[in-house]
Amino acid sequence: MRDFTKQGRSLTISDGGMICTSHPAASSAGLAVLKAGGNAMDAAMAAIAVQCVAEPHMTGIGGDCFVLFSQGGGAPIAIDGSGRAPAAAEASWYTDRGFKDIPVESAHSVTVPGAVAAWTTLNADYGKKSMAEILSPAIRLAEEGMRVTPRVAWDWARQIARLSHDPDARKVFLPNGRAPEVGDLFRNPALAGTLRKIAERGPKAFYEGEVAQSLTRKLRSVGGLHSEQDFAEAHSDYTTPISASYRGHDIYECPPAGQGLVALMILRALEGLDLADSRHSEADRIHYLAETTKAAYRARDAYFCDPAHGDVAVERFLSDGYAAAVRARISRETATTAEAWNDIEHKDTVYVCAVDRDLNSVSFINSLFHAFGSGIFDPDTGVMLHNRGSSFRTSPGHPNAIAPHKRPMHTIIPGLLSRNGRAVMPFGVMGGHYQATGHAHFVSQILDRGHNVQAASDAPRTFAFDGKLTLEQTISPEIKDDLAGRGHVIEWSDAPMGGAQAIWIDHEKGVLIGASDHRKDGMALGM
Repeated sequence: MRDFTKQGRSLTISDGGMICTSHPAASSAGLAVLKAGGNAMDAAMAAIAVQCVAEPHMTGIGGDCFVLFSQGGGAPIAIDGSGRAPAAAEASWYTDRGFKDIPVESAHSVTVPGAVAAWTTLNADYGKKSMAEILSPAIRLAEEGMRVTPRVAWDWARQIARLSHDPDARKVFLPNGRAPEVGDLFRNPALAGTLRKIAERGPKAFYEGEVAQSLTRKLRSVGGLHSEQDFAEAHSDYTTPISASYRGHDIYECPPAGQGLVALMILRALEGLDLADSRHSEADRIHYLAETTKAAYRARDAYFCDPAHGDVAVERFLSDGYAAAVRARISRETATTAEAWNDIEHKDTVYVCAVDRDLNSVSFINSLFHAFGSGIFDPDTGVMLHNRGSSFRTSPGHPNAIAPHKRPMHTIIPGLLSRNGRAVMPFGVMGGHYQATGHAHFVSQILDRGHNVQAASDAPRTFAFDGKLTLEQTISPEIKDDLAGRGHVIEWSDAPMGGAQAIWIDHEKGVLIGASDHRKDGMALGM
């Protein structure tokens, strides 16, 4: 029970269905779908579509998505809605032209967007409502306009440079030469038109015909290698989730090329450290999370890739022996030497979870990668294009080297917790590279510390990355000094770290318990 004399959020309680998002309009849209007889998949998709309008810096139909879906509380299925590189994207093409990496604001960072293919596949296979019904709230908002909320305005104002390099983006997203402020009305009628075409004609409306032609034309005008055929061949794939046990529960993640495996690796290593033990201080717990994070991310950066183009040794990375070897290298008193990450940081994604009265559970994440993606905007379709391809390497021998029809290593990861064969919590933590550490921290807060889902979300966050241990400013100076004394290079975060949503399914009481991160504008709503 939280202390009601202090600032905070209460849990949301319901027994008829629930939706949790990072934006109030998205939560409202999802709840309306549930009330109209839609299921959890319908609700999650309606909410995500609204976020493509209401949080345009975070997500859009020009991006990618991943989903875990538990039908009736059973073992989940997964879908990979990430896009592939153009057929002409040979690594040698880039090395011959002196590319040491894929520029984040270039057309080369744009893989064929995969979100629409995944949405329409899931709707056909698991939805109860039509795409027209699901997309209706987003279409209306895009046409009539949405009022900018506080966190969206704060993020938008930090992206003036990203939005300035493309004249088409600057015209639409910086009206009157500035970012919209809190309460301003923002419209994207061209996006409404594209969403309506998808609602009427399905995925072909996006990947073939005038929309694909327009997107290809825009990309090629700024140096892209894309063809209409690349768009026509786009598709999503069902995959088998990977999982690991932790404190009597099973944590499910999407398999590589996503980094869900990293979250499981961190938890496997932490399980042997008994973080619930009172002998561990809060500084100890932060230190152990940092050390296991560094070990797991080193493996990610060296080996993770599109499994269609290389092998990722999932079983070895999740083995008892590997976890024990990681723990053996950890000293309680001294931080290991950090290996600096030499790729691109990003923090911009939206996450939605939904549970309906039949206990169908959806864990759904959608992303443009960086804020406003590549910053490349097609005014005829209203689509802002992501820059997920900037994760590729240009070195031909690297597992994650760019190649034709290849998917890059992904950071966006939905999660789902299960116990005794029944789903008990769809959850997710936004925040770019932080997401895997965020999953491990969130799960540990619940299963090690005994926190409820809102308290777990509210807990101060830390991230060992790029040679530094970044602390949210709610961490005490005493803990910061303790960690610095162990050799961590400390910096204070200048922004909230990530954002979480989760729904706990209490099977004994027959209730749903929802949480939405105070770091965002959103909320958990139930019926």
